Amino acid sequence: MHDGNIEDPESAAVSRRQLAKFVGLGATLVAANSVLGAGPAAADAEDERGSRGNDRNRAWRAGDHHVHSEYSGDFDTSTNPPKFTKGADAVYPIVTNAIMAKHFGLSWAMCTDHGGPTHSKVNLEQAYPDLLRSRVLVPEVLQFWGMEFDAPALDHHTLMIPRHDGEAQQLFELESRFAKHDAFPADPGRDTEAKMIEFLKAARAMPHKPLVLGHHTSRSATGLGVYGQDTPKELRNGNNAAPDIYVGFEGAPGHQAGPLNGGARGGYGNHPTYGGYDQMTARVGGLWDSLLGEGRRWWITATSDSHVHWTRGGSDFWPGEYSKTYVHARQDYADIMDGLRNGRIWVTTGDLITSLDLTASGQGRQAAMGETLTVNRRNRGDVEIEIRFRSPNGENGNGDRPEVRRVDLIVGQVTGPSADLGSDTNPTTKVVARFGPRDWRRSGKDHVIRHTLRNVEADCYARVRGTSTDEQEPLADGKESPWDDLWFYSNPVFVRVR
Repeated sequence: MHDGNIEDPESAAVSRRQLAKFVGLGATLVAANSVLGAGPAAADAEDERGSRGNDRNRAWRAGDHHVHSEYSGDFDTSTNPPKFTKGADAVYPIVTNAIMAKHFGLSWAMCTDHGGPTHSKVNLEQAYPDLLRSRVLVPEVLQFWGMEFDAPALDHHTLMIPRHDGEAQQLFELESRFAKHDAFPADPGRDTEAKMIEFLKAARAMPHKPLVLGHHTSRSATGLGVYGQDTPKELRNGNNAAPDIYVGFEGAPGHQAGPLNGGARGGYGNHPTYGGYDQMTARVGGLWDSLLGEGRRWWITATSDSHVHWTRGGSDFWPGEYSKTYVHARQDYADIMDGLRNGRIWVTTGDLITSLDLTASGQGRQAAMGETLTVNRRNRGDVEIEIRFRSPNGENGNGDRPEVRRVDLIVGQVTGPSADLGSDTNPTTKVVARFGPRDWRRSGKDHVIRHTLRNVEADCYARVRGTSTDEQEPLADGKESPWDDLWFYSNPVFVRVR
């Protein structure tokens, strides 16, 4: 079992109000002087206990793999080569995002700027040197290199590059060869599913393997189960081509502050999110469960998609201010990526909780999120599920102290690959138990829930979610404040019967 802890950031050095004056021109100076510490979101900072067993000093470390900087700009294609202008779509320097990520309790973050004609050269020659400076100025935050990849035939995706001396050249190679908008003049041949598969196979063949995760996968959907740019078939084909590269999507997309300025959560203007989560994730027995029911190691994350803060007219929160992706890892680039690749991940909005452990045990064995518990069919018996979560000690980014009102245990069968690549349901997946405050006990700072799955006879998986609301299932989102509708989700633990 993982030890439910987070990293130990520094104590806060400035107030939230004082921060406002630092997020523009003075950001670099502030970072250089190291005056910013952890903000209100770093609730359990004083309780770094270290991990047990084989986890080798791993801890739950919050991050964000979808953050835009001023290098999400504009291209004037009336000239050859196109002329790039910073700040057209997102406005903050890379270092500003790192400062704010640190303030809101993140251990790691990733710069993911939009592409465009010849943008691979902009990334290599302009943005990457700024990232290197930001790493020096804000060393407490591991800052990954990559981009919001213009995925052929699909909506945007994270392309996360491993940290190594050739990281800039690796991204340049992949973006210049495969990003659908990088070619100038435009090349329609880049925008095909075959090109996406070619990209994934090329990425998989590299000695430093990147990660690819879908962004706002149902933002273009026009109804429940009526998909747009990203379809179940395309997700399966991509995962089949590179199962260790293409490993998941955003369960909770960014742009969650939209309602604070009259917009839709996530920018989902055609069909809404549910409790701030994409329909592919929020629907029990839906597409995510369909993928898990095939035995796919397919994970969910939560991001800010930060472009412009809502207080300046945008639809965004700062990195870590509202959404967090927790990875069980050491404070090390390689181990963070290993956690993302292998599903040691849970997500939350509004700092509803600060730690979550889900374990399955039986016949003297145990497995946690992203892992598989194997039990012997001849000794068919029960599987014990343990859920541990921790509430924050302090206030969240809105000055609230949210409380968990309910936790749901969700279980589905694993039946193997589907003959229908377009399938988006798993009828075996159910909420098998709901727990309220009277159903969990305290163990130190943790809340602990135990439940027994009786007579497990077939392969299955278990996952959990929790909420600050009384909704039995997350409702379609309207213009309510995102701070009043908070959810957390685990990734699954698998059970194999042999």
